[in-house]
This record gives sequence, structure tokens and C-alpha cells, in this order.
Amino acid sequence: MHIHAYEKLWLAASILLILLLIGSVTYGAVGPGVAMVADSEQPVDAQALDEDERFSEPRVEQVGENEYAAYIVAYQFGFEPSPIVVPENSTVTFYVTSRDVIHGFEVVGTNANTMVVPGEVSDLTVEVEEPQEYGLICNEYCGAGHHVMEGKVHVVSQAEFEERNGGGDGA
Repeated sequence: MHIHAYEKLWLAASILLILLLIGSVTYGAVGPGVAMVADSEQPVDAQALDEDERFSEPRVEQVGENEYAAYIVAYQFGFEPSPIVVPENSTVTFYVTSRDVIHGFEVVGTNANTMVVPGEVSDLTVEVEEPQEYGLICNEYCGAGHHVMEGKVHVVSQAEFEERNGGGDGA
């Protein structure tokens, strides 16, 4: 049986394209910097967040010099606390969970973007510079009111942060 040279060429090109597709999918699944919801945080009971010390009172608290932890609860159709207030020139780690359905957590204008799954704690770290206001949106469809699920992240001066939080020891 004779196979024409052009058929051999197209067959080789097709096999090469299939291998490239498999390689790119594999790289996308395990490549550097690609991760889904991290499992480094202890899971939570989404129905009993008021009993979890991290999420019973959503807040921003200082955990080190110029380092802050923000404990955020997403729900249909908002974020708590609202607004999220953090001091300028600091590093903020957001710990976000959901009490009801899957949500998104995106700080508009930054690369802070994660999926928020009930029972899981998503964490992401952001460095903030000067006083500014950022939008906060849910970018995962979460129900009929999804389009109104938004919030704000206010980056304020250290003095204003301490004033709002009663001396800077938590919100």
C-alpha cells in the first residue's frame, strides 16, 4: 500500500499538534504558579462560621510589623467586613471563605483573584502602597443577585487605620 508524501506530512503534523495539546494541558495543570484553592489552610464548617475563631468576626488584624491578616466571609450577595480597610505600605494576607455557595474574590486593578469555596479557606497575599480605593467583585456566578455582589478595599494611612480599629489591635 502506497501512502502519498502529502498524506504522510499531514499525518505527522496532526500527531505533532496532538502532542503539543497534551503537553500544554499538562503544563497548565502542574506548571509553576498555577494553583487552585490551596489546601494549606484548615477547612471550616461553612454552616458554623460563627463558631470559627477566624471567621466569627470578619476583620483585619495586625500579625507582624507592616503585616496584616484580613478574614473575609463571602455570602450571597456581599462580603464581610464591608468595606475592608487596610493600612498603606503593608502586606495583607486575605483569608476568604464562603458560607453558602461558590464565589469569586477579585480585587479590581490588582492580581488578587481567587475562587472561594464553602468549607475551604482561600488565601492570597497582596502588598499595598499608597492610600487608594479598590473595587472588590465576585467573578463566579453565585445566583440571581450576582451582579450586585461587590465591595471595596480601602487602603488608608496608618493613623486612619488605627483610628478606625481602636488603636490598631483588630477591627
